[in-house]
Amino acid sequence: MTRTRRAGIGTLIYFATTFALCVYFTFAAVQGDFGLFRRVELAAETKALGAERDRLNEDIARIENLTRRLSDDYLDLDLLDQQAREVLGLLRADEIVIR
Repeated sequence: MTRTRRAGIGTLIYFATTFALCVYFTFAAVQGDFGLFRRVELAAETKALGAERDRLNEDIARIENLTRRLSDDYLDLDLLDQQAREVLGLLRADEIVIR
């Protein structure tokens, strides 16, 4: 009778350990550093950073265009006049400013 009882306890310990390991690895696969939730977070972060990169590339292209238009090789007088008014606050003698 003692032998049968020990075999039952050994089997119970084996299945309990197996179940605990399955639960642990399942939890790690879903919640861990390399789990499914982290993968979704990384995909969302990648998408957000890609959108920010595209916005920054547009800003760079706009600034490069303005810089080229104010260079010595190609001078845009309208842009120069606009920048002088905004940055330096210059006015012509015949203008009236209403604030």
